[in-house]
Amino acid sequence: MTELTLKNLRKVFERGTPNVKVALDGVSLDVERGDFITVLGSNGAGKSTLFNAILGKFRLDQGRIVLDGEDITRQRDYRRALNIGCLYQDPMRGTAPHMTIEENLALAYTRKASRSFFAVNRRDSAKFRDLLRELDLGLEDRLKTRMGLLSGGQRQAASLLMATIAEPKLLLLDEHTAALDPATAEKVLDLTKRIVAQRRLTCLMITHNMHQALEMGNRTIVMDAGKIVLDVSGEERARLTVQGLLDRFRADAGRDLDNDRMLLQA
Repeated sequence: MTELTLKNLRKVFERGTPNVKVALDGVSLDVERGDFITVLGSNGAGKSTLFNAILGKFRLDQGRIVLDGEDITRQRDYRRALNIGCLYQDPMRGTAPHMTIEENLALAYTRKASRSFFAVNRRDSAKFRDLLRELDLGLEDRLKTRMGLLSGGQRQAASLLMATIAEPKLLLLDEHTAALDPATAEKVLDLTKRIVAQRRLTCLMITHNMHQALEMGNRTIVMDAGKIVLDVSGEERARLTVQGLLDRFRADAGRDLDNDRMLLQA
């Protein structure tokens, strides 16, 4: 069953100026329920713009976005946030640093239940503690600790819980481990795979790491100049090597990618 449909999305920034930029150029994509799609592309390819279009951060010039059968093309971003979880590269983004871990989780947990301010009861606290224990980061006994006092990895792991605790229809991960050291990034990626699998989430994850792009999830798309130039899954993806991916990227994008090798981590 299709969870997300993108139909001919187009967005042009600074139209009519020398700095005009075609950020999305006719992007169409069908995402099946339970898909975990990794998204590759060099800087400026349109990856984050695609995510921002799905999140409703700007109005499209053209195209339609349908989530779980509902046309959300003109829906405001705060309404979309009820059904779309998102995690960013910056561990400081998307959380309230002066509020406790418990309060941050409560805000995320109750966003679908009520528009009023949250109130945490014992059952909620027990649930949060159990979820934090699963992270294996020693945070289950730190519910009253302010988010701003956590390390980058701890904060990103807690943010991952915030993005998924209300069981969104769609999870967007925008290079969510890029700012972490390699060991911590690996741990957060392992947590990501486990949470996505356990909750059977539909997920799109932007990465510059081609090994990650081929090893995580069940499908990989590559963007270039605002277009999807490659979409691989199944046996084709299982047989694809990093070099093979670069070769396919070069052929389908129709240009030399020597500079892009510096932007895509092989």
